[in-house]
Amino acid sequence: MSTTTIQARRPFYRRRKTCPFSGDKAPKIDYKDVRLLQRYVSERGKMVPSRITAVSAKKQRELARAIKRARFLGLLPYLIQ
Repeated sequence: MSTTTIQARRPFYRRRKTCPFSGDKAPKIDYKDVRLLQRYVSERGKMVPSRITAVSAKKQRELARAIKRARFLGLLPYLIQ
């Protein structure tokens, strides 16, 4: 018989994501900053939910407003085919 030592595994704790728009050097949400807004729009052209991007509720509303403005002005497409 072989004797093996069984190590107790530590439980995996997922690190809490922080809002990318909070902090000192955080980027400002602006409807003219298309490169920033495209990171929060899926490849189908839909807004990515905050539970995936870890954006706070207040900043998610600002982001949604900026994306809608950019779409209205023609800076972002409504649909990506």
